[in-house]
Amino acid sequence: RVETAKHLLPQPPGFATMTGKTAPPATEPAPATPKKEPVPTPKEESAPAPAAEEPPAPEHPPATEQPTVPADKPAPVPAAEVTPAPEEGPLAPPAEPQAPAPEPKPEKPKAEPPSSPLSLAVEEVSENSVTLTWKAPEQTGHSGLDGYVVEICKDGSTDWTAANKEPFLSTRYTIQDLSSGDKIHVRVKALSTSGASVPATLEQPVLIREILQLPRIRMPRHLRQTYVRQVGDAVNVMIPFQGKPQPEVIWTKGNQPLDTSRINIRNTQKDTIFYIREAQRSDSGKYELTVRINGAEDKATLDIRVIEPPGAPQNLKLVDVWGFNVALEWTPPVDNGNSEIKGYVVQKSDKKSGKWFTVLERCTRTSCTISDLIIGNTYSFRVFAENACGLSEKAAVTSGVAHIEKTKTAYQPEKIPQRDMMEPPKFTQPLTDRTTTRGYSTHLFCCVRGFPQPKIIWMKNQMEIREDPKYIAMIEQGVCSLEIRKPSPFDGGIYTCKAVNPLGEASVDCKLDVKGKIG
Repeated sequence: RVETAKHLLPQPPGFATMTGKTAPPATEPAPATPKKEPVPTPKEESAPAPAAEEPPAPEHPPATEQPTVPADKPAPVPAAEVTPAPEEGPLAPPAEPQAPAPEPKPEKPKAEPPSSPLSLAVEEVSENSVTLTWKAPEQTGHSGLDGYVVEICKDGSTDWTAANKEPFLSTRYTIQDLSSGDKIHVRVKALSTSGASVPATLEQPVLIREILQLPRIRMPRHLRQTYVRQVGDAVNVMIPFQGKPQPEVIWTKGNQPLDTSRINIRNTQKDTIFYIREAQRSDSGKYELTVRINGAEDKATLDIRVIEPPGAPQNLKLVDVWGFNVALEWTPPVDNGNSEIKGYVVQKSDKKSGKWFTVLERCTRTSCTISDLIIGNTYSFRVFAENACGLSEKAAVTSGVAHIEKTKTAYQPEKIPQRDMMEPPKFTQPLTDRTTTRGYSTHLFCCVRGFPQPKIIWMKNQMEIREDPKYIAMIEQGVCSLEIRKPSPFDGGIYTCKAVNPLGEASVDCKLDVKGKIG
C-alpha cells in the first residue's frame, strides 16, 4: 500500500534526484511541463539533464524507505532547485537573437578597388623630366577605371604630392619641371568609383639628370661614297649626329685643322655643316669628322673630289692610209682633270667643206680605224678626251692630212656557173577524196612543180572542164585549186588534175561524193 500510495501521490520535481529512479520521473515531468509554460522549453529540458548526469543519487536508500514524509517536506527544496532554472532562462534570449542575425551574409559584396598597376618603369630621364610607363592592373572592378594618379616624393621625405591634377587613362606619363640633381620616389595609383588601388612604386629613387648618350655620327647614304663636285661649284654638306650632353665636334684633314679661310663649319646640337663657297682642285681629299663626349667618340670620313675637264690627248699620229681607210694613234692626256678618262671622241674634217663631223664616240682605246672615206677627198682628224666632267677644252689635231686616191683596178665580174633548171612536172601534194553536201561549195587542192611552168588541165570523169561558170580553176606559187560552186549529186565523180610542160606531164585524181541535204 505504501508503494501504491507513492504512485498516487503527486511527485515533486526533485523527487527523481532524491530517489535515483529515472523511469517514474520520465512520466511525471510530462504533466508538470504544461504547468510551467512561461518558462522557456530549452531550459526546462536542460534541467532534467543534470539530474541524469548525477549518478550518486541512487546511492541513498533511506529516501526510498520513507517516501511519505520527504515527499511533503522536501517539496520546497526541489522547488528551490527548479527556481534557478527559470532564473537562468532570461540569459538564453540574448543567445537566440545572436543566432538568427547572420550579418556575414554578403550576398551583395561591396565593390572592391582596382588592383595595383603593373610593370612600372622609367622610360627616359632628362635634366628636368622623367617619363614613366606601366601596364593596366589585372582587376579594374565592375565600374572600370577612372584613371591614374602619379605621385612623387623627394628622397628623404614622406610628403607625397600628385604630379597630375586630374586622373588620366594613358599608361605613359612625363613628369615635368623637376630640378636637376634631385632624387625622387615615384608611385602610380589606379582610381575607380570604388576607391584607389595599392600604389605601384619604383624600387629605387630616380636621379634627375641628363643621361649620357654615346656619340654617334649618322652619315647620309650619298656621303658614304666619294662626293664629286666640279671646280667652281659650292660644297654644302650637312651631317647629323647624336650624343648627350652636347658633344664636341672636330674637323680635320690629314690630321691637321681645316683652313677656315676657305672652309666654313657651323655646328648645332644635332648636326654639323661643312661649306665651301667655290670648290677648287686643292679642296679634294679626305676630311675626318670626330664627335666626342668625355673621352667617348665616333669618327666618319668625308671623301670630296673636285674635278674639271681633262687636258687634250697627246701625240696624235696618222699611222696609215689605204683604200677608203685611215689608222690613228695617240696617248692619254697628261691631266685627267682629277677624274678617270671615260673615252675619246674622234672627228674628221673634209678639206673642201672645212666642217668637223664626229666619227667615233666613247672610244675606249688610244687607237682607231676610220673607214668609208670618199675617194679623192683630203681629210684632217682631231681627238678629244672625256671624263665625268665632260670633253677636254682642247683637242689633239693630226699634223698631216690623209688623201684618199683613186685606185686603178680593172673590174672583172665574177663568173657564175650556169645551172640547168629544166624539170618535168611533178606533184608534191596529191588530190584527196572529198565528201560534200549538196548546195555547199567545195575546193580541191594539189601542189605541182616544174620548169618551165606547166599548164594545168582539170578533168571530170576523163572529160576536160572548159569554160564552165560552175568551176573556177586557179594556180598560184605551184598550188592548184578547183572550186566547185554549189554542187549537186550530178557533180560527183572522179576529178583529175593534169600538169603538162615540154619535158613531160603528170596527173593526180580524187573522188568527190555529193550528198543530198539532211532533213
